[in-house]
Amino acid sequence: MGGMEASKLGSGRKGRPKISLEQGEVVTLADIQGPGVIRHIWCTTMESSGGGDSVLRDLILRIYWDDEASASVEVPIGDFFCCGFGTFCRVDSLMVSVAPMGGMNCYWPMPFKKRARITLENDHVDKIERFYYSIDHTLEESLPPQTANFHAQWRRSPVCPPGTDHVILDSVVGRGHFVGTYLAWASLGRYWWGEGEVKVFLDDDDQYPTICTTGTEDYFGGAWCYWEPDSQGSPSERHIGTYSTAFLGYPYHSTSTSHPIRNYSRETVPSHGLYRWHILDPIHFRRHVRITVQQIGYNDRQLFERSDDISSVAYWYQEEPHVPFPLFPARDARKAR
Repeated sequence: MGGMEASKLGSGRKGRPKISLEQGEVVTLADIQGPGVIRHIWCTTMESSGGGDSVLRDLILRIYWDDEASASVEVPIGDFFCCGFGTFCRVDSLMVSVAPMGGMNCYWPMPFKKRARITLENDHVDKIERFYYSIDHTLEESLPPQTANFHAQWRRSPVCPPGTDHVILDSVVGRGHFVGTYLAWASLGRYWWGEGEVKVFLDDDDQYPTICTTGTEDYFGGAWCYWEPDSQGSPSERHIGTYSTAFLGYPYHSTSTSHPIRNYSRETVPSHGLYRWHILDPIHFRRHVRITVQQIGYNDRQLFERSDDISSVAYWYQEEPHVPFPLFPARDARKAR
């Protein structure tokens, strides 16, 4: 725990276990000499200005392994914990848990041979008065020589031209395995948005991928537009069904009662948060991996190309060194719709 203040209750009693961050400040949350494994990260903050300007998109989490100059994890803290629209949502999964009222937990094991350094940048417009955190790790005698390091990368495709696929991950060179996807999908038009295929191009794949899914909601374990009957089973009174399970979930959508396809008089649900962890089904690559998702919808008559706003986090392990990530977007380019 960092940033402890002296307690009025006396020596060794609880004081104010938080840190504050000035606008633009970067603080080091942990600097650990290895070998070791980070086992658990917990953090929370109560500060949010709403309207897509939440600090959840403005606090940038970065993790560096073994004195590397380029971060292996570079993600807005909210998106990393499956809260991509500046709003906490409850997540009950094996690797990420978000508990009431915004306690964010991560259980991805993160091994390091020599050093682990975790930083947090305040890219918000104001000072962050309250950030609480705890990082749990074990020290090891040694790690196998080919131990892969944890990586996570955030990308956004705002208002792509129709027919353009969102890139979840690309430019990964080396041996490793892909373990997870989080999507924050803002549907900018009417009708159902989730027909696009998730495609995984491995190693020597060119035009066609090794893995091609049947659709976006299918990749995240759902079906039929996540539309379910009410508690009485009435087909005319339905709602969007969220869920959160060990390996996949649809824990967040913004409030709406309109049918995603058939009720043309109202807008479809605009904001969707989805995750999938490839724990029992890891996707291994030897030299390269590229992962994309199509923006395709359905209007009760036919499929059509959409133009939505998609943000994503890709989670994977690979042997270092890694290819440096693309330039991290500035604050205005990260704003959630």
